[in-house]
This record gives sequence, structure tokens and C-alpha cells, in this order.
Amino acid sequence: MTTLRQLRFLTALDATGNFSRAADLCHVTQSTLSTGLKELEERLGIQVAERTKHSVLMTPLGTDLAARARDILARVEDFEDRARQDATGATHIRFGTIPTIGPFLMPRAMPLLRAAFPGAAFYLREELTEALIFGLVEGRLDLILIALPYALPAQVVTEELFLDGYRLAAPPTDPLACAPAVKGTDLASRALLLLESGHCLQRHALSSFPEVRLDEDQSFAATSLPTLIAMVEEGLGITLLPELALDAGAARGHALELRALPDACPRRIALAWRASSAQAATYHRIADALIEARRSLRERSDQPSG
Repeated sequence: MTTLRQLRFLTALDATGNFSRAADLCHVTQSTLSTGLKELEERLGIQVAERTKHSVLMTPLGTDLAARARDILARVEDFEDRARQDATGATHIRFGTIPTIGPFLMPRAMPLLRAAFPGAAFYLREELTEALIFGLVEGRLDLILIALPYALPAQVVTEELFLDGYRLAAPPTDPLACAPAVKGTDLASRALLLLESGHCLQRHALSSFPEVRLDEDQSFAATSLPTLIAMVEEGLGITLLPELALDAGAARGHALELRALPDACPRRIALAWRASSAQAATYHRIADALIEARRSLRERSDQPSG
């Protein structure tokens, strides 16, 4: 019999196109994932992927079955979630967020969420976007807070919450530190310090000025925004920082200059859940609380410091 575990292996391989990354998403060894997929293929008498030493290519049938597997996994999780809520009488919401949103928005949002849902238990987890989407589709998570644009499977629906623009962060000695506002053309000849590959903010920052090619400093990649800020403060380069993080105080106390980027394309912050979930009304209320949290952060940032 085909197992749910095998379906998770299939969807992970389809999502990543890589056995090692798929195994990481499923929290198993690569050999376990490979064996499980071979057993699935042998049972069904099909081939879901073409394998070479250096690449994995999903077959058309494998891609189609992976999409069907995502739907099955989502419906199974919603089935179990409904049963758990009825059995306990409590609402448990497993909430995932990317690291460039969660630490800055969720501390302000949690009091609002607890007031709006006094009987609910929220379990927060930070992961990169790819892992969050996989966790949502396979049922490990109920809600995810992500930044768009990002390719999403058909089983996922979103509610956009707010736009998150950027400001240039530069050391005081940088030529751009005194500019009242910075244009994309001002950055065309500069290499930006950015987060490491896997963080969607890296891709979003590089595409913030579509008409200008922005380059990344290949000699450095940060694992977090605090590290990135520290590198700029030490004079190692310049970067683009999200306004959400800045409004939450991420750069407070650091010796760097922040300059407006009025023409930059913002990233779109969105809440996402499975289309099959029966909790959409609850998730819309959660979205309202997140929007209110962002508004209050902006208002606090606009107040003069005393």
C-alpha cells in the first residue's frame, strides 16, 4: 500500500529537485528517502524521476502525482486537525514564519492574537520559505507568514497583509551616507552585502529595482539581519534593510546611516494556508491582527525619541 510517508517524499523531491534537500525537508537521511521513492515506483510500476549522478528530473507523471499527493496530504492533515479540535475543545495553531519577518512582527502581534483568541495555543517556528511551504502543504504547519513574490503550489491560498519597502544602510563614511534619497542607478556599480542563498530577502533585494542590475558581494553572505547590520557598521559594505525590521528597532544603537529608497519595489508580506482548510475565517482574523501589529510598529517608529 502506498503510504503517506512515501507521498511526503515524492512532494519533497518535486519541490526541491534534489535528493539531499528533499531529505532535509522530510527530516530523514538521503538513503531513506531514496529507498522510499524506489519502493513507491516499484509498487506502482512507474518512474517518478530520472536520476543521474548530478541531477534529478521529475517525469511528467511524477510531477502530476506529486501535485495529487500534495492535495491528499493537505486533506489528511485538515481531517486530523478537525478531529483534534473537537476532541480537546481547544484551538492549536502551528504558525511558521521566515526569519526576516517573525522576530520583528510577532512580538508585537502575539498580545493581539492572545486577546483575540484567548483559548488558542500558538506554536511559532522560524524556517526559510521553501521549508515553510513544504511544511504547510504536508500538514506540519497550519499558517505561514512569507514574503511575495514566491512561487506557490495550487493548494496554498494567501492574504496579502502589507508592503515592506527598503532603506539603504551604509556606514557613515560611505559616499551614499549623505544622500537624502538613493536611486537604483546609484547602486548599479556597488556590490551589496546580502543574506545567504535560501533567504527570499536576498532575491527580493536584488530585484528591488527591476530596471537596474544589482550585484551581490560574493565574498560575504550573512545568516541573519543582525549579522548583516553588524557588517555594515564595521564598514564592510552597504545593504538594503526591510522597513519592518527597522521600525521594530533592528538598527537602533548601531552606527550606520539609513537612506530612503523611494523607487524600490517593496516585498509583499502575506499570510498563507491550505485551500482545503476549514479554518479560513479564523485565519482572516489572524491576518487582521498582523496588519494591526504592523501599523502599531510604524506609529511607534514615527514618534520622536525622548
